[in-house]
Amino acid sequence: MSQSRYRFGDQSLPHFLTCTVVDWLPVFTRPAAVDVILDSWRFLQQKGRMTLFAFVILENHLHFIASSENLPKEVAAFKSFTARKIIDMLHSKGERRLLEYLRENKGTLRNDQEYQFWQDGSHPVEIANEDILLQKLEYIHMNPVRRGYVDEPIHWRYSSARNYFGMVPLLDVFVDWRLT
Repeated sequence: MSQSRYRFGDQSLPHFLTCTVVDWLPVFTRPAAVDVILDSWRFLQQKGRMTLFAFVILENHLHFIASSENLPKEVAAFKSFTARKIIDMLHSKGERRLLEYLRENKGTLRNDQEYQFWQDGSHPVEIANEDILLQKLEYIHMNPVRRGYVDEPIHWRYSSARNYFGMVPLLDVFVDWRLT
């Protein structure tokens, strides 16, 4: 269990979340690792376990806006599943140095597992109104632009910006939102 000071708010509202790879390791430079994330979100949406409003995946962390009947449980399941799948993928590709680093740098409380992929916590921020949602959408979609990776948000492949501009997306997200 995370010792984070961040807590989920009202479960009926979407939340802005951040997941960071341990020590900010650039694992998502590997398309196969990104595919694990996208496939997991796709599964959670298809099963009705999560509604995804927006996302961006950068080289060592990701941000997303989501809602669920039990968002803390679904985020924990997402992180656990994706960590296992990405570690398995790293094994299959012979990424020994990275795996050793994930083994050596796991938290001291992690005696029940060989590796730690994600940093603890997801820093949830409750989205109580449309102004906050719009601010977080802009933050998510402008992240690659602010980092100097692309000139326009729609040019970042691993983002939901394309969904909001009516372009063909990598992953469907819920764009027809209205908070009341």
